[in-house]
Amino acid sequence: MGDPREALRRYGLRPKRGLGQNFLFDEALLARLVEAAGIAPGDDVLEIGPGGGTLTRALAARARRVLAVEIDGALLPVLAEVLADCPNAAAVQGDILRVEMAALAAERFGGRFKAVGNLPYHLTTELLTKLLPARLPMDTLAVMVQREVGAKMLARPGDPGYGPLAVYCRYFAEPRRMLDVPAGCFTPPPKVDSAFMRLDLRETPPVACADEAVLLRVIRCAFAMRRKTLVNNLQAAFALDRTRALACVEGAGLLPDVRGEALGVAEYARVANRLLASPS
Repeated sequence: MGDPREALRRYGLRPKRGLGQNFLFDEALLARLVEAAGIAPGDDVLEIGPGGGTLTRALAARARRVLAVEIDGALLPVLAEVLADCPNAAAVQGDILRVEMAALAAERFGGRFKAVGNLPYHLTTELLTKLLPARLPMDTLAVMVQREVGAKMLARPGDPGYGPLAVYCRYFAEPRRMLDVPAGCFTPPPKVDSAFMRLDLRETPPVACADEAVLLRVIRCAFAMRRKTLVNNLQAAFALDRTRALACVEGAGLLPDVRGEALGVAEYARVANRLLASPS
């Protein structure tokens, strides 16, 4: 068995703060994460940011195949050593924000997969807002995030942390907090506690919208200037005059002074549909 701690020491590697590297070595916790991610023996798993390979090994013990994508090329020799006795696991170098995940999954798995990751905290929102709309053949996405971000993923209209991320999560998936993970579980410990979140991807959206790209644009623009009303934000984002923007909002059954933080997925879909149906 490849010992991740020993392999990291042998190669003189330490977690890099700039890449948001915080490693987990507690095998009992790692097993709980695999269980919480819903990994079954027949599953193919794409792991985002394997670091020292501890979670990769735990995933390989349960899944059919595991492919880990690691941005830090210096960790590839460590991963090769740590995974040497895991014939169903492999690691490749790549930036998950730039990798063509659909092509990679098709090449390695040839079908549906689940994704798991201990995400760099500074990239969490960017990663989620990229992966969720990508319509990958992905059944679940289980990720370690800052506890505060986990709360934002679950936020409801009117909650302090409610924003585009929460709306995206509700539209594309059913998000759940699976585990709270204290900072002391990591090496080195981050400055904040974490939450392990699982998103079960929806086969079909919970609401009907004629153009998903327009819907997502409406969601983003609604929070662009939080102090402004949805009417004002629509005017700025879609170059509308006030009359047309007001017609879209009121035509969706909403008050003219409504703000984005008061709306759920269904209301956003109605606004997007009214926008698409209104004359240019």
